[in-house]
Amino acid sequence: MQSVKAEFYLKIGDVANLVGVSSSVIRSWENLGLIRPRRSASRYRLYTQEDVKLLKRARFLRRFRGLNAVAIVHLLKREGRMPATPGGANNSAGAHLRQLRLQRGLSLAQVARAAGISQGFLSAVERSHMSASVGTLRKLAGFYKTSILDLFDAPESNSRLVPAEKRRMLQAGPGVRMDLLAWGNTVMEPHLFRIAPKSGSGEAYTHEGEEFLFVLRGELHIFVQNEQFRLKAGDSFYFESAAPHKWFNPGRVETRVLWINAPPTF
Repeated sequence: MQSVKAEFYLKIGDVANLVGVSSSVIRSWENLGLIRPRRSASRYRLYTQEDVKLLKRARFLRRFRGLNAVAIVHLLKREGRMPATPGGANNSAGAHLRQLRLQRGLSLAQVARAAGISQGFLSAVERSHMSASVGTLRKLAGFYKTSILDLFDAPESNSRLVPAEKRRMLQAGPGVRMDLLAWGNTVMEPHLFRIAPKSGSGEAYTHEGEEFLFVLRGELHIFVQNEQFRLKAGDSFYFESAAPHKWFNPGRVETRVLWINAPPTF
């Protein structure tokens, strides 16, 4: 891998000053896919002047148009300003969900009613203008009698080694990214969850199986039935998936969690 020459790029503190937002805001926009900064050999974020222009546009939309982060990403996609998706990534399950609905001859209204969401929101998800939360994706997958795993568009063949750049990724609601770490297995399904500050699963959901998670970074609050658990980096947690559960990141930095489902029915 070639190292990036830092002198041609700006660091996050410089960009924050130029754009007029905090570094944490820039990182949260990055988690939504608004920008994809390069990395130096020592893993520092490095930004181009084009990144600065895009961030200034996002700041304008937030401050003077009153748009939230998801709406900003939606509008910038429509304007064709969003960066291209890297190889191997699948940032939206929309096309798969639309295909499942059409194959069954169902209307938007029928599926939306069954999942407990609005018809307009489902339409936006199918057109990849919005991303559904993990809880909503789980409901939709259950309705179609499939799993979220199928929405990753992973190859059918199993591979022992999955290089970082070959991971399959899924944007699961605002500020939540799921990286599929392995596929084709029959015993377990491992993910890397990247959860932006104040983001989470949305509503509670259930499914078959068991779950184990290990917090790599940040904080995670998880509710299982009516009980709340507060996890921090280094903590691990196990529970049965049939219990209603939801979770969110209460902190100010991105939370990263190694999350394993068994069997792979998630």
